[in-house]
Amino acid sequence: MSPVPGLELNGLHRYVSAPSNQCDHCMKPRIAVLGCGYWGSNHIRTLKSLGALAAVSDANSARAEGFASEHDCRAVAPDALFEREDVDAIVMALPPQFHAEYAQRAAAAGKDMLVEKPIALTVDDAEKSVAAAHEAGTIFMVGHVLRFHPAFEKLKSLIDQGELGEVRYIHSHRLGLGKFHTENDALWDLAPHDLSMILAITGSAPVEVRGEGAALLDNLSDFAHLHMRFANGLRSHLFTSRLNPYRERRLTVVGDKAMAVFDDVEPWGRKLAVYRHAVWQDSGQWAFTTNEPTYVPVEDGMPLTRELEHFISCIETRQKPRTTGEEAIDVLRILTAGTISHN
Repeated sequence: MSPVPGLELNGLHRYVSAPSNQCDHCMKPRIAVLGCGYWGSNHIRTLKSLGALAAVSDANSARAEGFASEHDCRAVAPDALFEREDVDAIVMALPPQFHAEYAQRAAAAGKDMLVEKPIALTVDDAEKSVAAAHEAGTIFMVGHVLRFHPAFEKLKSLIDQGELGEVRYIHSHRLGLGKFHTENDALWDLAPHDLSMILAITGSAPVEVRGEGAALLDNLSDFAHLHMRFANGLRSHLFTSRLNPYRERRLTVVGDKAMAVFDDVEPWGRKLAVYRHAVWQDSGQWAFTTNEPTYVPVEDGMPLTRELEHFISCIETRQKPRTTGEEAIDVLRILTAGTISHN
């Protein structure tokens, strides 16, 4: 598809929708996936289903060729990807130590990008990547996919509408067995999703972060706790583990009117529960009553599909992504402050 007349940013042609007499497929931005590993393959399949997959790229050329053949698209070497005029945007699903370098190359080439978490291994590298994208006028979106989960979207709506009252405490547990990475410990691999959700609820970064970790297999934490304090007095804790015998994916929000639990292990009809327990003082003693949970109806939908639909919309409209680079920098600051060395 040849570029259509559109917006010029810093001398670079930016994609906008084609005239309405063109087919829907032709109107889609042309997106490449850089990194054909486990999560990259999910991006590939989803973008193909959305009609927006233009190319795949991987340091392992045979792997890229296999995906290209399966999904009827081009296989492009990583170093050649950024100069392709038939690629409007890039999804980066690489080992995190490579994200900053390639994000800055994408910005220099005028490509919009969705960078998987974590977007870098240092705050400095993350800041350079985000600044490069802003200077180039390109979209920089972060792969905090649970922000697009229908249950979390509904939870956030309930909080914004005051259904829980003033939020006082948030705790998140993300536990399971594996995956084991050579660069990322349990904190850096698992916590970004939950930190993104916590920051979306609080609307600000914590003023105090304290971390605890335990390394059983090597010098990387297999268990990690983060304790956070926010300026308004709200407290939060996060627990991650990659050496747990059962899966737990639970975010709990405690307000002064009600409590809510987003449990992603539960079936769709039970993913979001609201508890309207009552606690009060009676003659100087605390008393309480418990109530059965109310399960809030949640629209069925795949978070990754919704995330990539949002990315496509941002490319087309130039709107600011829901998951910004600035938010990812805040997540990295928290991870850095909470990291425990086991060397």
